Amino acid sequence: MKPKKSLGQNFLTSKKAVLKIVEAGEIKKEDAVLEIGPGKGALTEELLKSPAEKIIAIEKDKDLIEFLFEKFSTNIKEGTLSLMKGDALEFETEKIINDKPYKLIANIPYYITGAIIEKFLSAKKKPEKMVLLVQKEVAERIVARNKKESILSLAVKLYGKPKIVYKVSAGSFFPKPKVDSAVLQINLEKTFSFNQKEEEQYFKLIKKAFSHKRKIMLSNLKKEWGEENWEKIFEKLDLDKKVRAEDLDLETFLKIIKELK
Repeated sequence: MKPKKSLGQNFLTSKKAVLKIVEAGEIKKEDAVLEIGPGKGALTEELLKSPAEKIIAIEKDKDLIEFLFEKFSTNIKEGTLSLMKGDALEFETEKIINDKPYKLIANIPYYITGAIIEKFLSAKKKPEKMVLLVQKEVAERIVARNKKESILSLAVKLYGKPKIVYKVSAGSFFPKPKVDSAVLQINLEKTFSFNQKEEEQYFKLIKKAFSHKRKIMLSNLKKEWGEENWEKIFEKLDLDKKVRAEDLDLETFLKIIKELK
């Protein structure tokens, strides 16, 4: 089975990395686990050894699907593995998972990282935990390793706590990618009270605040969202009028939301 560049396939060959991913999932016997892009089944194999009640794997590659059906035929017959063909971004999560609590644990292609995170954070039925093997640079941006926030980091932190649990070298994959990866764990736990309007305003706010990254946030908001008295809001919250969006944390953005009309 040769990796397909068109699907962003890089097969994970490091046993230690696989074990670290499963360990980060903190899987309990009542859990269902959703795996996206199982590839040749290295991660699937270890997930099946976990206490999880069921593993649901979605694979887009028709050739790999045939390979996986043969490799895991016993598990599929026993009902511990459900193998589905298709694009994970097009599946309705609620129909796959039903009412069970579930965890998303996957080695995903780099090019769909943002789309996968957005899909499951905005799903009606969110996972309790997400453990994703992603590009190291993206993982560091999400946890704001350099103390600089981004739209992606602020979107994730609205719903959960991200943490890098293990770094994976490029040599742990075939073919070898040009960059290193990291195992990103996101524990989803809402610690705030938001209505739908405020939630929509929050995402509008961070997008407008970062619309021109190198410009000061107040200028961006005045230009992109002019109907608010931004100077007055900044003064009330004692915010520096020359601050850039990347230098403000989640709590500050939540305070701004409370001041909007």
